[in-house]
Amino acid sequence: MRFLETGLHGVFLVESDLHADERGWFARSYEEDTFAAHGLATRFPHHNLSYNHSTGILRGLHYQLPPHGEVKVVRCLTGAIYDVVVDLRPASPTHRRWEGFVLDRPGLALYVPEGFAHGYQVLEGPALVSYLMGDVYEPSLQRGLRWDDPAIEIDWPMEPKMMTERDAGYPDVDWERAWPAG
Repeated sequence: MRFLETGLHGVFLVESDLHADERGWFARSYEEDTFAAHGLATRFPHHNLSYNHSTGILRGLHYQLPPHGEVKVVRCLTGAIYDVVVDLRPASPTHRRWEGFVLDRPGLALYVPEGFAHGYQVLEGPALVSYLMGDVYEPSLQRGLRWDDPAIEIDWPMEPKMMTERDAGYPDVDWERAWPAG
């Protein structure tokens, strides 16, 4: 397993080692000891799947406030997605920055620490996305950012073809209130 630093503090691309033969391949998608050795979270009480039937679907940008802030390990099992994270942490050296990543094979995952809003757009559908979640879902602490917020200026690959009313209707980011200081 390789942990590749990104341009955002604490966000990593995680490449699994594929062991291939005439049948196909095998890879370990998570190793508690290896994640711990890199100083990353190792507790994932929820494992989620998201099925997206067509190209252009946009989900997000979502996050959850402390004390149930969610670390995420996101992996696209089929199809391809453009995965976006926005750093909300006031003390972070990359506060207010975003970065996008193409996840297009099961052997590649994105590690997202808590304090980031997360969303994705389907590049090639259908797309099946797997998430390891670092905390339990608490609806009262769920928040979101609007996908086209002018303060963030995310460069999405295409105009969204479908999203929920909730995702389309999030307010503009309030940087002072998005994530607690400290």
